[in-house]
Amino acid sequence: MLDLSEAPAEEAADSRDPRGWLPILNAYREPSFFRGVFELAVTFAAFAALWTAMWWTLSISVFLTVLIAVPTAAFVVRLFIIQHDCGHGAFFRNKILNDFIGRVLGVLTMTPYDVWKRAHAIHHATSGNLDRRGVGDITTLTVREYKALSFRRRMAYRLYRHPLVMFGIGPAYMFLLQHRLPIGFTRVGLKPWISAMATNAAIVAGAVFMMWLVGVWQFLLIHTSVVALGASLGVWLFYVQHQFEHTIWERNEDWGVTDSAFYGSSYYDLPAVLRWMTGSIGVHHVHHLCSKIPYYRLQQVMRDNPELRNIHRITLLESLNCVRLTLWDETSQRLVSFREALAPEPRFAG
Repeated sequence: MLDLSEAPAEEAADSRDPRGWLPILNAYREPSFFRGVFELAVTFAAFAALWTAMWWTLSISVFLTVLIAVPTAAFVVRLFIIQHDCGHGAFFRNKILNDFIGRVLGVLTMTPYDVWKRAHAIHHATSGNLDRRGVGDITTLTVREYKALSFRRRMAYRLYRHPLVMFGIGPAYMFLLQHRLPIGFTRVGLKPWISAMATNAAIVAGAVFMMWLVGVWQFLLIHTSVVALGASLGVWLFYVQHQFEHTIWERNEDWGVTDSAFYGSSYYDLPAVLRWMTGSIGVHHVHHLCSKIPYYRLQQVMRDNPELRNIHRITLLESLNCVRLTLWDETSQRLVSFREALAPEPRFAG
């Protein structure tokens, strides 16, 4: 029997102007200092304990060390989510405290906080705008743009979009190497350079201390693998949040920031444990519409407003299908695969 119990809620949510949600969502914006301290302490303590466990098991079984690397990397992602909330001014009330915590965490996540904060603000301000692509997003071409490329540039885009590059080589390169210089922000003053170089100096100082404490190759093996794996997990989350079939991309004249925020972002409905590990960042349509909501209140938003669960909901299994979506089709207004984009048009007998 077909269950239609959620249909009215879905229709109500889809028909509401996203701006109508703002007064409702603003009620969840207030951060809690004690909750923030608790979230930070638990996350860092778990990360430190797991990192130590990896070091301890190196002399017992490398296989066991690799197994522990997975949850350790997940807590790197959780530290990044806290850094992310600090960048939005959502983790604590005090801006100075947010920026301080964000910069410290930037050393652990190997992400210069002020450089990332600027790029991420641009991402929020331009997400889904076809005429303002290129900063803080995943490069996405339209079908027409792709077909106009030379063979060599088509192959380069296909390589960039290959899962091994997108979720393996690319994230490792970005967090371990690309973040060392403020690429793309060389014309906006010294602040990006100061942020990047200060983060780099703190990373080197911390690395030298840890090498002295636990050993050179032990530190390099553990921390490099944890950061690289955490980077892959983080990029996957970011990918699914915007690279799904019925997301929104519009030309500048038709683009609107609220519509794009709400309908161009997914609700990644993960199992409870994964929701906690990822700081509920899967509630991305709510986050993009009201980025001042602390991550630890996003699940409360969903409980209080169940109709929001029907906006671009993607399950863990369904998210695997997003990998094949690589090009924006301006005609059908959806993301399509290379195969769909290049399929011959059907012919009809006259």
